[in-house]
Amino acid sequence: MSLDLTKIVSQVGGMVARLKAGSEERRNRLQQALTVLHNQAGELESLTRKIASSKTTWLVAGLVDGLDRRYEAPPLPAEFTILATDGSHIDVDRHKSTRCYLINIGAVNLHYGAQPSASLDSFPCLYSSDEDLVVTPAGVRGREQPVEGVLLGIKRSVEECHRLAELAAELPLGSSSLALIDGSLILWSLEAFPEFVAEALLDKGFLNYLDDIRKLNNGRRLALASYISFPRSTDVVNALRVALCPHEIVDTDRYCNACETRECDEVAGVRDRELFLNLLAEGERTALFISPSKIQKRYGRHRVYFFYLRVDDEIARVEVPQWVATDKELLNLVHSLVLDQCRRGLGYPVALSEAHEQAVVTASDREQFWQLVESSLVEENLPSLTSAKSQSKRTRWV
Repeated sequence: MSLDLTKIVSQVGGMVARLKAGSEERRNRLQQALTVLHNQAGELESLTRKIASSKTTWLVAGLVDGLDRRYEAPPLPAEFTILATDGSHIDVDRHKSTRCYLINIGAVNLHYGAQPSASLDSFPCLYSSDEDLVVTPAGVRGREQPVEGVLLGIKRSVEECHRLAELAAELPLGSSSLALIDGSLILWSLEAFPEFVAEALLDKGFLNYLDDIRKLNNGRRLALASYISFPRSTDVVNALRVALCPHEIVDTDRYCNACETRECDEVAGVRDRELFLNLLAEGERTALFISPSKIQKRYGRHRVYFFYLRVDDEIARVEVPQWVATDKELLNLVHSLVLDQCRRGLGYPVALSEAHEQAVVTASDREQFWQLVESSLVEENLPSLTSAKSQSKRTRWV
């Protein structure tokens, strides 16, 4: 039976009414945030110190080269290449006859210039061995972490970066190129897993591949960036909340519950994208900021910086590793090429769109995959047992 929308019409109406009632308050908070942003732009040194000493339960952006600065897009190089990867997967299904998962990586190589070219491909890989199905701490038994659900999503991100590094290694010397990933460079979800999982997937995986890409800059201009469309982050707004706090050393656990004035709430609820949509002109980017994620301590030279970029009426978040952020030439390359990709792709980087199309796994694909697995087991006279729940979903009873 499909969803009966008539039963939730009144609920949707109530939600819209609440949003409309709060629209004036949100506009006032946004205006206050813009005022604080401009006022604090001249107090960067003191605000930077205050942020460094603060202890907050929310993420606060580190300041690098300003707060309300705007940068126009640099000119495009005459010849350049865009590399992009994206992935999709089929998760482990405990109701099926065997444990396995599949990761499909879409890869794109687009060259622009006198002799434009395009290469699009996908790379599906089946994982079924004991080593593939769990992450195990070295020399310890019984603490295996199954690779499924959230952890499989992280594994897919690692494989996307791996394929990107392989593509980048094929670039000719003297080229100007941008390697693009969809989503964040920060593997946020790893914070919820044991240390040995982060060591296996981040230290020995993701960061190794980032380092492979960095080393390719010997003889080439190769920048790396990730693109986040319509971001929900509030890191910069939270820096304004720190500025508004009356305490010289901000400690949310210590002071917030007893605070009656709550000055920081004057800008609470505002998102960074709303702030910079009112500041940037089309094609401009913000100053650089540093992500405060705890897992960043492991990133070393790949510590993640970010800026916001205006593309038409949308603000995107672009993340780059430290070795790109501190190289003006590479940073300018990211700005100009990401903007160009968005203009070619109707507001979203065309290379990432094409990589997604190569990677996507549909519901039909999943069904056919499991049929292939089960039929192959039958052909080899191996048991092909599925749960009653799985079989019931295939049978219409009414």
